[in-house]
Amino acid sequence: MNQPERIAVALSGGVDSSVAALLLKRPGVDLVGVFMKNWTKSRVSPFCSEEADRKDALRVATKLGIPFEVWNFETDYRQRVMEVFFKEYQAGRTPNPDVLCNQEIKFGLFLKRALDKGFDAIATGHYARVRKSRDGAFHLLAGKDANKDQSYFLVTLGQSALSHARFPVGDLAKPEVRKLAAVAGLPTAKKPDSQGICFIGQVNVQEFLQTRLDKSPGDIVDSQGKVVGRHNGLAFATIGQRHGLNIGGAGIPYYVAAKDLKTNRLIVGHGNQDPVLYARSLIMTNATWTTKEPKHSVKCRVRIRYRQPLQSAVVERVSSRRWQVTFSQPQRAVTPGQYAACYVGEELIGGGIIQK
Repeated sequence: MNQPERIAVALSGGVDSSVAALLLKRPGVDLVGVFMKNWTKSRVSPFCSEEADRKDALRVATKLGIPFEVWNFETDYRQRVMEVFFKEYQAGRTPNPDVLCNQEIKFGLFLKRALDKGFDAIATGHYARVRKSRDGAFHLLAGKDANKDQSYFLVTLGQSALSHARFPVGDLAKPEVRKLAAVAGLPTAKKPDSQGICFIGQVNVQEFLQTRLDKSPGDIVDSQGKVVGRHNGLAFATIGQRHGLNIGGAGIPYYVAAKDLKTNRLIVGHGNQDPVLYARSLIMTNATWTTKEPKHSVKCRVRIRYRQPLQSAVVERVSSRRWQVTFSQPQRAVTPGQYAACYVGEELIGGGIIQK
């Protein structure tokens, strides 16, 4: 007789992972619920709900009648995710901690520990799908619910991770997920979706950064080089930002367009259509390709931030470590540190970190 498939399902205390566990609880599956402890409440993250989330995860596991464990990755999360988070902001870039968390923790350490413990796979509540083709390759597809698709956050996953990944809610729409949770009587059925930084929650990012980074004031200049204000530090500004610049008055607003690290100047565009806010191409590095790396170039659709509508582009190699993405239309607020995710149809074929 075939042995049951052993799956460790990551129970976050939210409705999506709860329903993921519900859908996996069937004959032929040996299921264990795991809560990852990655961050505890502190003065800089008063909204962190680790304790409440852990209790909700336990209640779900109890309701489903599956074993429940807590795996602690807090030290690793601080070193591998939050230290990089601060260093990237210090370098003038805007990192994506959710992508990094998936790479380093969920599909890094969590997956490794699960495999070491004899599990065959891990499952999460991500709105994404994995399909295995006849040649044995694993393909990462967008979630069926376009409003909730989270494949962008999985852009760094390769064949090894995808071969052990299960995304049970990927074929469902969010209302269907909540309905399944309600019918099953899961305690998380009406729980609001989590917001903010992965495992930390809602924080004021500038205040959070100031717990580690010093202020370094400098000039704010427009695209013509005219000084229009002062900033507290380039690390505390984000490309595309409008509010909090304290310039412009009641007239046409200013938007952050770029950071000049050499002169410590923050460059802004005047109005939403200022050409300085737009770029026709970008350079990305640290590329990951889920199946086959393009030999030279590939026509695809690309998004440069979560939930951005996909944009037609050509991705081509310019060196051993660098790829150029050229769009058919100029893109607003291309942000170094974020990820460019490349799709062909509904498949995410790969992507990398935006450098410039």
